[in-house]
Amino acid sequence: MPGKRSRPTPASFEPVRETLTNRPPPKTVAIETISWRGDHVRMIDQTRLPEERVEIEIRTVPEMVEAIRALRIRGAPAIGIAGAMGLVAALHPHRDDESEAFLEALEGYASELEVARPTAVNLAWAIGRMRRVAEEHADMAPAALWERLEDEALAIHAEDLAMSRRIGEAAQEVIASHSGILTHCNAGGLATSGLGTALACAYVAHEQGKRIRVFADETRPLLQGSRLTAWELMQAGIDVTVICDDTTAATMAKGEIDLVIVGADRVAANGDAANKIGTYGVAILAKEHGIPFYVAAPRTTFDFALRTGAEIPIEERDPVEVTAGFGRRTAPEGVKVYSPAFDVTPARYVTGFITDAGLVRPPYEETLQVLR
Repeated sequence: MPGKRSRPTPASFEPVRETLTNRPPPKTVAIETISWRGDHVRMIDQTRLPEERVEIEIRTVPEMVEAIRALRIRGAPAIGIAGAMGLVAALHPHRDDESEAFLEALEGYASELEVARPTAVNLAWAIGRMRRVAEEHADMAPAALWERLEDEALAIHAEDLAMSRRIGEAAQEVIASHSGILTHCNAGGLATSGLGTALACAYVAHEQGKRIRVFADETRPLLQGSRLTAWELMQAGIDVTVICDDTTAATMAKGEIDLVIVGADRVAANGDAANKIGTYGVAILAKEHGIPFYVAAPRTTFDFALRTGAEIPIEERDPVEVTAGFGRRTAPEGVKVYSPAFDVTPARYVTGFITDAGLVRPPYEETLQVLR
C-alpha cells in the first residue's frame, strides 16, 4: 500500500548504537503519583491535569472507590497500589478493635475496593495479596496486624517502582536511536508509582541519549494521551507531538512511526491484551503498515486464569463522558451512547510483550509461562 516501507523483522531488529556529542540526560525522576502518609493516602488528582496539579487525601473506602471510578487515579498498576493503601487507611481507626471486628471490617472494605474497576487485574491482585497477609497473620493483635498490612502495601509500592525501570530497560532491545514511537492513552508515571510501563521505555531511551520522538494520540473521550502523556513527557524534556486519534493512520503512512508501545490493564494466558479503548484499532493499523506493536506490562497484569481475551470483563463508562465531556455538550440530549472503557487486542497483532522479566515473543501460550 502507499506509504508502506520496508522494516526490519522483529527477530532481526537491532538498536542503532551511536556516539553522541551530548552527554545523556540524568535518570528520570518518577512522578509521585501516589504516596502513603502514615494514616492516609495522598495522590495527584489526574482529572485536574494539565491545567493544574492538585493533590488530594484519601482516608476512607468510599473516598478511594470514588477516586478510582472518577479516574482521579487510573492505570492498572496505580490502582492496585491505591487499593492496598486505601485498605490500610480505612483500617487505621480500627486498630483498637477486637480481632473479630477488625477482620470483619477488613473483609468488608476489601470487597468494596476490589470491584471499583473490573477490567484491570492489578486491583484485584493487590487486594488479594492483602487478604492473604491478613489470613496468614490472623492471630496477631489488630494493631500489629495493621502494621503488617501497612508494610505489605508499602512493599507493593516499592516493587512497582522497580518494575517500571526493568520494563524500560528491557525495551531498549527494540528502540533504536531516532525512533518515532506512538503510544495510546497514558501508561507513564501517572499510571504507576514509577516511570510507568509504555512510557518507561521512552524515559530510559531518553536517559541513554537516544534521539526519540513520541507521538501521543489524544485517546478519546477523556483525552488521557493529550492531557496526561503529553504533560508527563514535556516535564521530562522528551520530544512529544499530540495527534488526534483519527490521524494515526495518516501519521503511519507518512513513515513517522517506527514502533508502537502501549500499556495493558489485563492480559489473558494466550496473549490477548485489554487496554484503553482504541488500542485494538491502533494494532490493526500498525500491522497494515508493517510497524511493530509492543505491549509493555508487569507480570502482575497477566491473568493466567483467563484463557483468552473473550473472558476479560469490559467496563462501560458513563455516557456523559461522550455527550458532554469536560462540561460541554457535544451530542444531542437523550442520544444513545456505547462507551466501553477498554477493548481487547488479539495476540496475533502483538509483536512482543515488554515485561519486568524481559522481552517475550510468540508463541505466547508457551513463552508467557515464564511470567507465572
